[in-house]
Amino acid sequence: MTRLSRRDFLKLAAMAPAALAFSQTIMPSPLGTDSPNIIVLVFDAMSADNLSLYGYPRKTSPNFERLAQRSTVYHSHYSAGSFTTSGTASLLTGLYPWTHRAISINGQVAPAFAQKNIFSLFGKSYDRAGFGQNFLAELLLSEFRSGLDVHLSPAAFSVRQQVAGTFFENDTPASYYAFDDFLFRSSSSPRSLIFGLIERALFGFRLKSISTVGYSDNIPHTDYKIYYRLEDVFRGLMSQVNQFRRPFLAYFHLWSPHAPYIPSKQFEQLYKKDKWAPPKKPNHPLGDQVSFGIVQYQRQQYDAYVTNVDWEFGHFLDALETSGELDRTYLVVTSDHGEMFERGVFGHDNPLMYDPILHSPLLISAPEQNSRSDIYSQTNSVDVLPTLLKIAGRDVSAWCAGRLLPGFGGVEDDSRSTFSMDAKPGSSFGRLSVASVAMRKNGYKLIYYKGYTGTDWFELYNLHDDPEELTNLFNKDVSMSNAMKDELLTTFNQNSGPL
Repeated sequence: MTRLSRRDFLKLAAMAPAALAFSQTIMPSPLGTDSPNIIVLVFDAMSADNLSLYGYPRKTSPNFERLAQRSTVYHSHYSAGSFTTSGTASLLTGLYPWTHRAISINGQVAPAFAQKNIFSLFGKSYDRAGFGQNFLAELLLSEFRSGLDVHLSPAAFSVRQQVAGTFFENDTPASYYAFDDFLFRSSSSPRSLIFGLIERALFGFRLKSISTVGYSDNIPHTDYKIYYRLEDVFRGLMSQVNQFRRPFLAYFHLWSPHAPYIPSKQFEQLYKKDKWAPPKKPNHPLGDQVSFGIVQYQRQQYDAYVTNVDWEFGHFLDALETSGELDRTYLVVTSDHGEMFERGVFGHDNPLMYDPILHSPLLISAPEQNSRSDIYSQTNSVDVLPTLLKIAGRDVSAWCAGRLLPGFGGVEDDSRSTFSMDAKPGSSFGRLSVASVAMRKNGYKLIYYKGYTGTDWFELYNLHDDPEELTNLFNKDVSMSNAMKDELLTTFNQNSGPL
C-alpha cells in the first residue's frame, strides 16, 4: 500500500472532509510481529470529577461508561502536572515534572531526557503516530519527532486554520514561537500590534465563510486559530487508524473539552434548568476571585461540552467496534489534567492543586476484553508509560518514575507516595523557587505552596472523609502533617535543584 505523506494527507482532509467516513476501511500492511496495537486518546482538560462515570450527578459520560463495561477503570488516577505541558510530558516520559523540566507554558523536555519518550522506547517495530491538536502537546511531539513515523499537524481535520509552524518541518518549535504564538494566538491583544492586527482582520474575513449550522454562534476552536467540528476530528482519526501498519502506537491528543467551551445546539441547554448545585467553597488566596455565579455558569457550559464530546466519542467507539479494531487494540482513554470550577476559579491556569484540576479519567480496554474491572487505589500519569511498555513486550527502564498499573502487572498500593506539581513561574533549568506540589499517600493529600507570597504554607486533607477538600487538617493532625511534610520536602529538595 502506498502511504500518504503528511502533506498529502492534510490536502485530502482539507479538500474532502466528507470522505473521512467512519465506515472507510483501508487494508494496512503488516510490520511482521504479533505485538498489540495501542491507541492513547487524550482529552485535554477533561476532569474525572465532572464525569458521571465517576459519580458526577450530571449524566455527562454515557459512552465512557459504555467503554467501561469492557475496560479496567481507574478511580483515583491523577496527573503529575496541572496543565498541558507538564501533564503531557509526564504521560509521555514516565517522569515527574521536576525531572523532565517541561514546566513552562511553552516548554519542552530537557535535552538529557528528550529520547526517553514512549515513541523512541517502542522502536521501529511499531508504526508510531502522534497528533497534538493542542499546540503545547505539538511542541512535545515535535521534540520527539525522530521517534514518529506519522506526525499529524495540529490543524489536521480542521475547517479553517491559521497554522504556520508545521510548514517549517526542520524547526517546528522555532517557527511556532515566531509565528503561531507571536502573531496568531487568540488573546486580548496581539503580540505584534501591526502584523497581529492585519492577521486578525484577514483571518476574520476567512471565518465568515465557515458554516455554523448546529451551533448558536461559532464552532469549536483552539487558542491558535484552528476551527473544527468534533465529528470531523473523530472521523479523521478513524480514517488514520485504518491506514496504519500493524502493530501501531497512536497518540491522539484532542483539544476538546478545553476552553472555550462550545457545545452544539443539541447540548448547550442540557443543564441550564437542572436543580443540581455543587457545594460553595471559599475563594482561595491564589485563585482568580471570580464570582460564584460566573464560575457556575462556566461549569454548566463545560459539562454540556463534555457531554457533547462524549457523544462524538461514542461514534468513534462504534467505528472501532464495528471494524473489529477494538478486539485487536488496547484503547487507553485519559486526560492530561482536569478543570476546576470552585474557590473563585474556573479553568486550570492557576497554581492550585485541588482534585478537580488533577483528577484524570483513565480507562484501558484490552483486546477482546468483555468485562469491567475497577481499581480504587491511587495511580499517577507517570504509570502509563511503563504499563504500555510492558503491554508491548518492552523492558521498563530503571530511570522511569512510574510503576506498572494494577491490572497490568502492578499491585494496588495506597501507601505509595505520588506527586503532582505546578512550577510555571520557575526556570526550567534552575532551582525551583516558586512551585505548588501535592503528595498523596494513604488516602491523605498534602499541598505545598512555595514562593507565591512572603510565607510558604501547607494544606492537608483526608480524602476518604473529606473528598471535597474543605477541612485543612495541617494544624490539627500534627503527626500526619509532620510525617508527610518531612517526606514531601525531602523529595522536593532532592529534585528542585538546577539540572
